[in-house]
Amino acid sequence: MFSMLDFGIKDFFDILLVSIIMFQIYKIFKGTQSMHVFVAIFGFILLWLLVKHTLGMELLGTIMDAIMSVGAIILVILFQDEIKHFFSTVGYGNSNGIISRLKKLIFKNKNNGSSEDIEEILRSLEECAATKTGVLLIIQQVADLSQYATTGEIINARISARLIENIFFKNTPLHDGALIINEGKLISAGCILPVSHNLNIPKHYGLRHRAALGISEKTDAIAIIVSEETGGISYATGGVIQPIRKIDNLREILKSTNKL
Repeated sequence: MFSMLDFGIKDFFDILLVSIIMFQIYKIFKGTQSMHVFVAIFGFILLWLLVKHTLGMELLGTIMDAIMSVGAIILVILFQDEIKHFFSTVGYGNSNGIISRLKKLIFKNKNNGSSEDIEEILRSLEECAATKTGVLLIIQQVADLSQYATTGEIINARISARLIENIFFKNTPLHDGALIINEGKLISAGCILPVSHNLNIPKHYGLRHRAALGISEKTDAIAIIVSEETGGISYATGGVIQPIRKIDNLREILKSTNKL
């Protein structure tokens, strides 16, 4: 029988390391469509530990052991991108690494977003809409978008209307990709996003709209699009795309974001 007298420094670090790993996995899945899968897997693991090691139910425990051994292989195949992304976030490698997150918790960086950032974005969108310049802005929320940011050119610059307009200016190298925004900064431009395969998407929607829907289906990010054909502004969240009739409506949407 386990007692508090048996609890030592090794047990403390064992629990700490498992907690850190589970927290990192949770952060990767949070805000994505895979979150419910993570919850189901975590629940099954807890049930397996209860049945096998606490209740001592040998028959059911043996069946669950077989499921665990086969399920581990299946999970590696299904979530190979997420697993690769998890290991890439460990350490100092990027701003989402464990060390960087610990620093943020300790030093508590102030919120980088401001009304000035919002107005810079709105100013660039209005200018691009007036000139019918195609735009695809992705504003990160809870779900980590660094795996998409690495497909483009890292900018890591403060939000500027002039810079946004230059990025999406016709025939420039980065104008066809997406621009990812997070915590008051333009993170990466020319990013490649997953394209939605929804058969109900209107035929007049181009690749930008399909990419906006694709990223909004997989994550909780807010995607803002300016049509190159009509100059119309729209936004996508949760796999649904909506036109913006008044710029004030978009201003309210941006004010409600978590990471701007």
